[in-house]
Formats: sequence, C-alpha cells, structure tokens
Amino acid sequence: MIRLNILELLEEQHHTKYWLFVQTGMSYRGYDRLIKNQTRSIRYDTIEKLCRILNCTPSRLFTIVPESEKTDET
Repeated sequence: MIRLNILELLEEQHHTKYWLFVQTGMSYRGYDRLIKNQTRSIRYDTIEKLCRILNCTPSRLFTIVPESEKTDET
C-alpha cells in the first residue's frame, strides 16, 4: 500500500494542516481524504502542487507500507 507522508512533512516544517489546506486551494472533502490517506487516486498536478508547497520530492511525499504493517487508519 502507498501512503502519503503529508502529516510528517508538515510536522518537520512546523506547519499546520490548516496552513496546507489554504495553500492547496483544494475542496475540504478532497483535502481531508488526502490527509487521512483515504484517497483512492491522486492526480499528477496535485502531487506536483504538494511537492512545491512542501518543498519535497515525490519520493519524500510517498512511502510504500507492506501489507503486514497496514493498520485500520492507513
């Protein structure tokens, strides 16, 4: 399973989820699903936007989690 590291990146950079929400300009529903790793797909332009805002590469934005480590939250 692929997981987004958005919360970890925000914490490292001392930003809030609200700060990122404002920066992205996304709908709240889409943003909330993204933050909670509940999205089933993500567009390339959204990946690019997140990487630019969080000053990271896609390899820092995503992590592959083995199925054996999968939790109910991810």
